[in-house]
Amino acid sequence: MTDMMKAVIVDEGAPLRWGDVEAPVMKAGEVLVEIAAAGLNRADLVQRAGAYPPPPGASTILGLEIAGTVRALGEGVSRWKVGDAVCGLLAGGGYAELASVDQGSLLPIPAGMDMVNAACLPEALFTVWANVFDRVGLRTGENFLCHGGTSGIGVMAIQMARVAGAARIFATAGSAEKCALATQLGADRAINYREEDYEAIVRDAGGADVILDMVGADYVQKNISAARIDGRIVNIAYQNGFQATVNFAPVLMKRLTLAATTLRARPVAEKQRIRDAVEKDFWPHVVSGRIKPVLDSTFAFDDAESAHARMKEGKHSGKIILAR
Repeated sequence: MTDMMKAVIVDEGAPLRWGDVEAPVMKAGEVLVEIAAAGLNRADLVQRAGAYPPPPGASTILGLEIAGTVRALGEGVSRWKVGDAVCGLLAGGGYAELASVDQGSLLPIPAGMDMVNAACLPEALFTVWANVFDRVGLRTGENFLCHGGTSGIGVMAIQMARVAGAARIFATAGSAEKCALATQLGADRAINYREEDYEAIVRDAGGADVILDMVGADYVQKNISAARIDGRIVNIAYQNGFQATVNFAPVLMKRLTLAATTLRARPVAEKQRIRDAVEKDFWPHVVSGRIKPVLDSTFAFDDAESAHARMKEGKHSGKIILAR
């Protein structure tokens, strides 16, 4: 008889609902986690709309990051034990009671941190390290521009850049309140993109060595303008569109690097490499409290529809979490 569990179910054209589905089956190297909290990501909305299917073999259930308790171990798992409090990255399956997670995608929850706050961390930490530090190599003493400075990714990117010794950190956000939060997290200059021209402000301040963007469209040319010589621009999404008319002359003259990456479909060995680097370089600062989760709001799993509405509205700062 197939084991069953509860999970958030997507029915086309209908609100999300909490219902019965088959429980995951552990493979070798995986850990079965009883989920206490799951983070929302904009990718969840895109998947729900049919535009971002999970990679082959991954759960079709929404949800890319979780926090919970280890309930069982697959063959070959050595680091973790039953009862461990963990948070981790998934290719899918987070909006559920249980998830089977590769052992190399998990991190230990620091003592004293609750499950809700722990669920704010994995996707953002992994994404920022893989892009800002690994792909385009932000170095100590360089200037950093982060778009979406109070998004789930942005709040981690600002703090990680500060810990890494960035010289000046610029962050864009859409309100005075969000700009205040970005400054509190470590931005030297928070720019309200609804009222100010970030391109001119950053360029006039000397430019950015590294730019993290999830907006795309007309931001592509503006980022090129705001970048310093030998600057590196990395996109993790194109929320305003994949197409842009671009003058590449300054890319050539300033020797710029344009990059774009996704994390979800990477092999588990690559995700473990990222986990190991995050654990070595930044997790100690999470444990010490220097890097803090930023929680916007929590919703029950059976009210995931309201959580999605909150994300679509775009007024949140930090992470939206489903919690049991």
